[in-house]
Amino acid sequence: MYKFLAKLWKRPRENLGELWKEKLIQWRKEGTVVRLEKPTRLDRARALGYKAKQGFVVVRVKVKKGTRKTPKPSGGRRPKRSGRFFTTKFSKQVIAEQKAARRFPNLEVLNSYWVGEDGNHTWYEVILVDKHHPAIKNDKDISWITESQHTGRVFRGLTSAGKKSRGLR
Repeated sequence: MYKFLAKLWKRPRENLGELWKEKLIQWRKEGTVVRLEKPTRLDRARALGYKAKQGFVVVRVKVKKGTRKTPKPSGGRRPKRSGRFFTTKFSKQVIAEQKAARRFPNLEVLNSYWVGEDGNHTWYEVILVDKHHPAIKNDKDISWITESQHTGRVFRGLTSAGKKSRGLR
């Protein structure tokens, strides 16, 4: 079943058709960070460490596309030197993870994956873990995240997308 889901998500615009368009229209109307009941891409979430148990939270994050822009300087310079557009230090995916981490300060970011994009926005789903939950502490696969050195890992570039931005992957 997971192989079939992965194949569907290789080309979502062709494979999902009208459902894909409806989802994007609905997501556009929602807020920047939205908590979900279950992942949209179950195969990808499970591959990145998600389990359907207490202590795991999935959120969808909306990130604006395009280059970043600084405010226009008021007078005193020639327009050629204004230099208003710049590329960010991090990828859009890392920015999405950081937005989720700021929204849920008691949770730790495990990983994230792409779920969609249109002309203005890109959406990522971020897997968060409650490191103080007993179900997480007792799970041998994920209990490593409860240790103190894994606090704030998204802001130190220790997630998969963060390591990629730092040139470590």
